[in-house]
Amino acid sequence: MEKCAIVTGSSSGLGLEITRSLLEAGYVVFGGSRSGTEVEHENFYDVELDVTSEESVEEFYETIREFTEKVHLVVNNAGICEMSPLSETSSEAFEQHLATNTLGPFLLFRGLEPFLVKDETHVISVLSTAARFGYPNVSAYTASKFGQLGIIESLKKEWKDHRLKFTNLYPGAIDTPLWDKLGTQFSRKKMLKTSDFMAVFDFVVAAPANIQFPEITFLHRDGYLE
Repeated sequence: MEKCAIVTGSSSGLGLEITRSLLEAGYVVFGGSRSGTEVEHENFYDVELDVTSEESVEEFYETIREFTEKVHLVVNNAGICEMSPLSETSSEAFEQHLATNTLGPFLLFRGLEPFLVKDETHVISVLSTAARFGYPNVSAYTASKFGQLGIIESLKKEWKDHRLKFTNLYPGAIDTPLWDKLGTQFSRKKMLKTSDFMAVFDFVVAAPANIQFPEITFLHRDGYLE
């Protein structure tokens, strides 16, 4: 039986690499993004998705329902990050972070329950060490990730009877094009590579069905950025 996966934020960065990896592993992948994904594969469905929009999320699930009623893997990956001191962070920017990083997962999970496969569906959330540790100059991002973690922890208990697998990934800084936009002076040599992240992700996905990794924190060997 074909296994079906959902990947949010599939158009670039980690989401794009995750999508490619899951297709290679034999999954049918429904990729959700606002801008579309460059992947062309017979088992890939490129579905428009704005995680901040209730209507868009509902339409996303309506499209998936045309092809399947079961989702075996969900990768909660879509997110935004901007850096600025709290005193220079606008209310609009703060709200955008909450809309994407906190409301987005809330809407995604709220529509997911009818597709769950008891004893099988695996929910992987790409969080950040910022979901557990308060970094300076990213108050909006940190608050939104703390909020996302709260939703997930509550959901684990609400969906206990479904006997799902949950994995929260807490990577340190990853060298992606995002850092070009942030304009920071951090050394990219002290960041994880995308391939480092994928090594952990692929390990989690390929693990035996009776094993669960609730939380994995992983950093560059030089530790946290300072």
